Amino acid sequence: MRERAGSLVLVATPIGNLGDLSPRAAQALAGAALICAEDTRRVAKLLRHAGITAVRVVVANEHTERERIPDVLDTLADGGDVALVSDAGTPGISDPGERIVRAVLDAGHAVTTVPGPVAAVAALVVSGLSTARFVFEGFVPRSGTERARRLAAIAAEPRTVVLYEAPHRIARTIADLVAACGPDRQVVVARELTKLYEEVQRGPLGEIDVGTPRGEYVIVLSGAPPSHEPPDDDTIRQALRHELGQGAGTKEAAAAVAERYGIPKRTAYSLAVGTLKER
Repeated sequence: MRERAGSLVLVATPIGNLGDLSPRAAQALAGAALICAEDTRRVAKLLRHAGITAVRVVVANEHTERERIPDVLDTLADGGDVALVSDAGTPGISDPGERIVRAVLDAGHAVTTVPGPVAAVAALVVSGLSTARFVFEGFVPRSGTERARRLAAIAAEPRTVVLYEAPHRIARTIADLVAACGPDRQVVVARELTKLYEEVQRGPLGEIDVGTPRGEYVIVLSGAPPSHEPPDDDTIRQALRHELGQGAGTKEAAAAVAERYGIPKRTAYSLAVGTLKER
């Protein structure tokens, strides 16, 4: 055994361009006794790029992170350093890592980081929107009441909001944001950041067209105005039509819209019934 216990090192890796791998990140990966990776194929490509060989790599994704903890703790106790990486960017940010970090700290071992790329920050700083105060929401829930509640909170958030979204859900999320925030809210939609086909769209929510979705997306949404007039009935009806069109029942649609706009549920329900009669 070595005289000292090892450290868990959270290593930020490129979000697209492999040239963004820092020398210290490469050094941490090369010196690790164990690398925990979200996807071993992706990290293998990165290791080849850096000329790193003979390092043990194991999978630590959303399904296996918890069961990987004993292996990590044993390696640290034997004096070896463990490097934790995600598919891209900084581990633990909308990616696995949080459970391992907590377990390592609870066991009394050191945790450190080699900082580097974060897609959320990269999109924020090129957005042109306010960077003075912002919040990171990650991925919004895929469906149901929790999604409606999160979208309502995002719509009312006065700070700049940064979201992640997958290609097969980006069009729906943009449509839901239009319904929640109105078509005039300024937004920036970025994809393939740092890659050859990097694309950044800027403009009002209602004018964004993602076309054929490709790659992972970052959405940067301007904050809600400091004050605004209560929504008129037409705005509420538009939001209700969207919820009903997504398959929500009358009560569910009314509840979601009422929470989003801060209006009484009975008012939203009454308008929802009227909207159904118009069909």
